[in-house]
Amino acid sequence: MADSDLTAPNADPSALNAARRTREWDELSRGSSVDLLVIGGGITGVGVALDAATRGLSVVLVDKHDLAFGTSRWSSKLAHGGLRYLASGNIGIARESAVERGILMTRTAPHLVRAMPQLVPLLPQTSFFGKSLVRTGFLAGDVLRATARTPSSVLPRSRAVSASRARELVPAVRQADLRGALTAYDGQLIDDARLVVNIARTAASFGARILTRVGAYEVSGTSATLRDELTGTEFLLRARTVVNATGVWADQVDPSITLRPSRGTHLVLDAKSLGNPTAALTVPIPGETNRFVFALPAQLGRIYLGLTDEAAPGPVPDVPQASDAEVDFLLATVNTALEVPLTRADVLGTFAGLRPLLDTGGGSTADLSRNHAVVRSATDVITVVGGKLTTYRKMAEDAVDCAVEAGGLNAGPCRTRNLPLVGAASRAVLDKVRAPAGLVARYGTEAEAVVGLGYDGLRQVAGLDICAAELAFAVSHEGALDVDDLLDRRTRIGLVASDRERALPEAEQAFRAV
Repeated sequence: MADSDLTAPNADPSALNAARRTREWDELSRGSSVDLLVIGGGITGVGVALDAATRGLSVVLVDKHDLAFGTSRWSSKLAHGGLRYLASGNIGIARESAVERGILMTRTAPHLVRAMPQLVPLLPQTSFFGKSLVRTGFLAGDVLRATARTPSSVLPRSRAVSASRARELVPAVRQADLRGALTAYDGQLIDDARLVVNIARTAASFGARILTRVGAYEVSGTSATLRDELTGTEFLLRARTVVNATGVWADQVDPSITLRPSRGTHLVLDAKSLGNPTAALTVPIPGETNRFVFALPAQLGRIYLGLTDEAAPGPVPDVPQASDAEVDFLLATVNTALEVPLTRADVLGTFAGLRPLLDTGGGSTADLSRNHAVVRSATDVITVVGGKLTTYRKMAEDAVDCAVEAGGLNAGPCRTRNLPLVGAASRAVLDKVRAPAGLVARYGTEAEAVVGLGYDGLRQVAGLDICAAELAFAVSHEGALDVDDLLDRRTRIGLVASDRERALPEAEQAFRAV
């Protein structure tokens, strides 16, 4: 497919690629001004770009690296209903999370989010108080779901299951004296980075300019110097408002912001090591009343085991690293519920993300509020920080509301509450898409277009449930500019080093084929 085809008037308006990036960079460099400049291509930034573009505003989003380069690709891949926050008394964020989860699952991204059972085994060490606490929490989660008006057909009610059913769901669970289990359902994303890319492409379809490998420097409330990190060329972009959505790097754009990041670490395991479970094994952390370790079934035959909450002071790295102590903690905790303990030899890889928490004083990072904040600084830069992946849409709405007021912008009302992302459709429609199940789970109704690209399309990459056409589609439609974009963000092949090495030739070929 030639570059001219990708930028033709009748081309897919949501398609992001190198040709479109070059064209839009050249247009902006001629002295254009825009209503809104968004700095940061994570979940919050793309959410802001989509909200603003659908209100009729002219929008440019820039990121020095790639879409979902930072924290947005390091989550547990959950559209979480906020049960933990209800347990700690934060009813507001718990309800907001439940509402936003329902919006994702029923309207905006039902192709990317499915109901996932969470299983808490009732083992000899489970006290009556502990069982009652979990059961009460799960019932409270049912209430949250109902008040958020998410149908039980989308997110089933919690229930108790027998020991035999518990073993069917999680075959590796400890069997001696297993007294059954408690189950509840939450939303699970096929992938967090894929959600970010879909939001960015949807924003692009409404006219937003999405420019990766573009840094923003000398930022004020009405302008920034943009630099193409690939060529070194730069120009001054004027904007009526500027939103800082750079997450854990927010204080580098606006020094008036004080953050206290915390690190959340996951281990990557082979699903076979837990018997290919179909539910998330959920293990209470000893001594904690509202924290658990989760072994989450994931795509590509993997399990993600997490999550930690550790203070992460000091300079912010581009790619955070798990500590040995976190690895040991996660293994030790999950092993309390397993028939055969896991060891470090079972760990295929690790990933860690930094939560951009506002510094509100003392206490542990686990106690800091997960509420988001929209802050307008003395320079008139609007910064949005905190929050959760699940609540990105509401965070974006609040940030754009602030930008509209601050800049006196002529904007329509927020539309994102009922706006489907690219590829979105009901489950009934998705079941009729003529493509392999893995493709439908990742692309929704676009799965047929992925297959239709050709390039020996359905040939597996590195023996995984990823096909060659997906790499080509990432280049032609999803803004991938190099092999790291392909392996580490558009697909998650790179989470396992040996898989990444085997897939590298295919990734390089994708840029030659398109």
